[in-house]
Amino acid sequence: MASSIGLTHFTAASFPATRRRWNGGSNRVGSFRVFASEQKQQEPDLSVTVNGLHMPNPFVIGSGPPGTNYKVMKKAFDEGWGAVIAKTVSLDAAKVINVTPRYARLRAGANGSAKGQIIGWENIELISDRPLETMLNEFKQLKEEYPDRILIASIMEEYNKAAWEELIDRVEQTGIDAIEVNFSCPHGMPERKMGAAVGQDCDLLEEVCGWINAKATVPVWAKMTPNITDITQPARVSLRSGCEGVAAINTIMSVMGINLKTLHPEPCVEGYSTPGGYSSKAVHPIALGKVMSIAQMMKNEFKDGDYSLSGIGGVETGGDAAEFILLGANTVQVCTGVMMYGYDLVSKLCSELKDFMRTHNFSTIEEFRGASLQYFTTHTELVRIQQEAIRERRAIKKGLQSDKDWTGDGFVKESESMVSN
Repeated sequence: MASSIGLTHFTAASFPATRRRWNGGSNRVGSFRVFASEQKQQEPDLSVTVNGLHMPNPFVIGSGPPGTNYKVMKKAFDEGWGAVIAKTVSLDAAKVINVTPRYARLRAGANGSAKGQIIGWENIELISDRPLETMLNEFKQLKEEYPDRILIASIMEEYNKAAWEELIDRVEQTGIDAIEVNFSCPHGMPERKMGAAVGQDCDLLEEVCGWINAKATVPVWAKMTPNITDITQPARVSLRSGCEGVAAINTIMSVMGINLKTLHPEPCVEGYSTPGGYSSKAVHPIALGKVMSIAQMMKNEFKDGDYSLSGIGGVETGGDAAEFILLGANTVQVCTGVMMYGYDLVSKLCSELKDFMRTHNFSTIEEFRGASLQYFTTHTELVRIQQEAIRERRAIKKGLQSDKDWTGDGFVKESESMVSN
């Protein structure tokens, strides 16, 4: 396996023997086509199989408040979400103390206007503050009640091998289907080497991924932070260290704004605040750019394996989801969108994604996944392509460019070349 992705110091022994591959869209790139319109169109099939996990659709509840307890995760399954990623858990929830208010919103138009459309959302929320045993019991109950649905545990621990191993062992005993590792929370407890403190340090990330993947027996996704210069570096390290998938992006470090009446920052807690994570519609273009970079890297360096990519960031419509899939995402996560619109959002997302597929006569997700990657290139190459196109257009342009171009032998044809009717 190591040789197929061009590693230098990793070997096959570096990876657990279990785990499943990615097929990154490379087979479709370059063969994008629209089927003949006269063919009888079938109902689009939204189901996906990712790292051996079958989901009825690619829409996944992203880790956060929408997956914080049994009641809300049950609601998600009942409404038809393809999978649920629970809120991040750690061994000692007693260390986690949240504050209220913990969210702030950005609206279109004047900041603070109660009438503008919500385009940005900031949170300073920490991981789950519920006892681990309580969350584990609820995972087990959900898997007993929904054995055919995909439940993914999001986990985070301090820089301690034994703690990571214990946490993995305990969540796996509940029957969860996969693990998403939170290497990306931008706020809260960085001094304990948790969250983005790991995801921003590739040496540390490689070591911790090694611990995790030596222990885990289910697929592991590494959740990436966008708060880094080149997101492909930690994504590459995660996959080379044994993870089956990458999820991107987590929230962007931000300060939502300052109340110009009180001069206090938002969200305001007893007059004070702290930088938090930015999400919602405004981050969507940034997320697309990060996912595109990761997908290109995976296509070029991991094309022989069945690794997966989960796109996250500002998904509120089926079209938003289609963009992530066109860039190579297998699944699409939604968190803030659920907080704004509710769990029944999934029916709208499915309907709109099917409409997109009907428009292009796509019958499955795999038929268009990664199809738009072929249209990205370097700026230098864009210049070359455009100059070549200009030369070709000039070569076929009708008529003479100057009076000096008239000839005696071709005079009649040259005259006709400049007639409009």
